[in-house]
Amino acid sequence: MSSITGSSKDTWQPVMTANTTVASYWLNWRFFLCALWVLILMTIASILIWRNEHRCEVERDRGEHRQEAEASFYDDETWRPCVRGIHPAWLLVFRLFAFFSLSVLLIIAVFVDGGSVFYFYTQWTFASVTIYFGLGSLLSIRGCYQYHKRAGDKRVDNVEADAEQGTCVTPSVGQSVNTSMAMKSSNSHERFDVRQPAGKWAFIFQILFQMNAGAVMLTDCVFWFILVPFLAIKDYHLSSLVIGMHSLNAVFLLGDTALNCLRFPWFRMAYFFTWTIVYVLFQWIVHATFRLWWPYPFLDLSSPYAPLWYFSVAVMHIPCYCVFAFILKLKHIMFSRWFPESYQCLRIEMNRGPEVASETVDTLALTNHSVGKFWKIKKKVEQDS
Repeated sequence: MSSITGSSKDTWQPVMTANTTVASYWLNWRFFLCALWVLILMTIASILIWRNEHRCEVERDRGEHRQEAEASFYDDETWRPCVRGIHPAWLLVFRLFAFFSLSVLLIIAVFVDGGSVFYFYTQWTFASVTIYFGLGSLLSIRGCYQYHKRAGDKRVDNVEADAEQGTCVTPSVGQSVNTSMAMKSSNSHERFDVRQPAGKWAFIFQILFQMNAGAVMLTDCVFWFILVPFLAIKDYHLSSLVIGMHSLNAVFLLGDTALNCLRFPWFRMAYFFTWTIVYVLFQWIVHATFRLWWPYPFLDLSSPYAPLWYFSVAVMHIPCYCVFAFILKLKHIMFSRWFPESYQCLRIEMNRGPEVASETVDTLALTNHSVGKFWKIKKKVEQDS
């Protein structure tokens, strides 16, 4: 790759295999079969996106099944940590640090190798992950503001509630607990637990999260398990810049995954496929216009094994996406055991759609706390009587 620095002896330079600007390079069975794979994947991805994204948007605009459509994704899921005891500011600090680190690394890569770094899929994905953390930082800043505003309003409400309790007449024992708990729970639910449906930027953020999840797994796995052994055989040396660009993206994304409360619906694998398809089409257009070497050997259409390579890379998308989904599922299992009362993603399942969305986690936690307190007070009253 062009960003592998070092001496001229230890620097890998791709070799021109054929003239990509002539018609004979494209008008053959190899290209048409590869184009067929791409067309099939593009069709499947478009159908998945239309059925699961566009349909919900149309229903929301028409006002049909409004409650279910709004419950599919909430705005605070973009900035709220998955554990209740963690302040949203910690997630903000992590995202700002990740955005700054990735931006510096990307700027250094452009300074060293020029704009040609974006000729590679790795840099495309690296830039996308950087954008993800930049947008996530902005959403976290807004979320922290909303969090502090809500906390301030809640303190004011508690003071008002205490003042009202001090001036009200004490009701009978049989009615005091039920009435007090119902009024307090109702007021809290109405004022503080009404969550806003996710807006446009929140949906874009979630799409970037899932698209980058698969793309990072794909780029890093291909690099470390395919390209690095090949380069080691040829006695080529990797610079720290290349190692960082194929490591930090996964480290920061996994760190954000451990902290955030985002969902992971399976159908958004379509965006991952679409991202790769756009890159392949970009490479085809560039090579049909200019005579250049291929950034990755398996993209070269002059090889008789090109259709098999394209098919294999397409199939690799599925396990790469599944690996990240498994990591997220493992997070749910472990965190729900370590933090059974404060883990906020227990009721946000990866495969749940709008039609089965349940109550919010905050409302459920508050309700469970209120019910538990009610039974303790009632038991004490019965013992005293």
